[in-house]
Amino acid sequence: MTHTRPLHPDIPLSPRAFLRQLFDAAVTRALPLQNTPEFLPKPPKGRTVVVGAGKAAGAMAHAVEALWPADAPLSGMVVTRYGHTPDRPAGVPERLKVVEASHPVPDAAGLAAAEEILSLTRGLTSDDLVLCLISGGGSALLTLPADGLSLTDKQAINQALLKSGANIAEMNCVRKHLSRIKGGRLAAACAPARVLTLAISDVPGDDPSVIASGPTVPDTTTCEEALAILQRYQIEIPPGVLVALQAGQWESPKPGDTAFQTADVHLIATPQQSLMAAAALAESKGLRAYVLSDEIEGESREVAKVHAALARASARGQGPFVKPCVILSGGETTVTLRSPKPKTGAKAREGRGGRAGEFCMGLAQALQAQPGVWALAADTDGIDGVEDNAGALVTPDTLTRSAHAGLSLDEHLAHNDAYGYFQQLNDLVFSGPTHTNVNDFRAILVF
Repeated sequence: MTHTRPLHPDIPLSPRAFLRQLFDAAVTRALPLQNTPEFLPKPPKGRTVVVGAGKAAGAMAHAVEALWPADAPLSGMVVTRYGHTPDRPAGVPERLKVVEASHPVPDAAGLAAAEEILSLTRGLTSDDLVLCLISGGGSALLTLPADGLSLTDKQAINQALLKSGANIAEMNCVRKHLSRIKGGRLAAACAPARVLTLAISDVPGDDPSVIASGPTVPDTTTCEEALAILQRYQIEIPPGVLVALQAGQWESPKPGDTAFQTADVHLIATPQQSLMAAAALAESKGLRAYVLSDEIEGESREVAKVHAALARASARGQGPFVKPCVILSGGETTVTLRSPKPKTGAKAREGRGGRAGEFCMGLAQALQAQPGVWALAADTDGIDGVEDNAGALVTPDTLTRSAHAGLSLDEHLAHNDAYGYFQQLNDLVFSGPTHTNVNDFRAILVF
């Protein structure tokens, strides 16, 4: 049976419940409504047009609607992921349009949304203000292929990048150079209006040019770099794309471009803030909290091995952390799909799961049933990969229960099938869409 004894004399919770509280605290810290007020400017002399994209875009738009003066003009639209539009707060009138599209692979709805957003920037003057609401997921949702590139081609390239193991900065470098709206081009279209971007960071280092592929900020990457990334991961591209990238035809606006003279960016929520909120909750319960980093990248299963080594040593009283404690980390790991080829005549097996689940499988394997260690890993947007779970839990008896259920952890890892593994153990974590996104959240409880 899974351990259910209290964590600490002052904490009448099971380890599972406590880890879930930490995750919820991290998510709550990143919700748009409580983070937007201090960053909103005064209404301009002219119009205020709102545009935006991302998994938090719907909630961000509702926050602006709730906070913007009722007598000040406000119009515009944002695009979010299917199923990620929250209920509008009670008493808040509808002033902005929220549409939904596909993520992580773009679709026709995202294309139509991007075209409409771009059309809203026409005819703006220096008296006008553009509020751009950006969050993770915006790269796929705000899709407007470069001239000569079809949506089908862009979908294929995007899908291949997702399977390749490329990190978020690499993927977004490519996306910027295959787009007519990302990589600063949206800001250029808004000129001469003032552009104020409010962003929720989901990327290691909180670089605004990487968040949703930076539609309103200068881009320091180049066509040459984008082509090198595609070649490094052996991504097949149409001949026209190769020619355009080689010739630099799709270059993005760079720092110093006049398009950014009246453009500003504010980060209203970051991964570090969410980790610190979880740490504060742990410390309020009498536990030490150690935040490793909010910028951890790498293969999920390999990152898990490092976390397991730290947890095992701490559980045995050999440092580096003093138990009872919580070890926290964030960032954006990757999963390289590597399902083995099926035997002749057998049907290929498709694994289900995302970064958080893959981390949990790797952690369970590396912990080797270490007593006194529990863990939760989840994506703060509430969706791990493309499944309906946010993440998964690991307990000291995960391997024991797995063996009793006839499950092979090695086999599930080989097929990147975290969902199938933890579903049978009843250890999936569900939250539904959270309407924010500060990326990976990991908490390991040691006592």
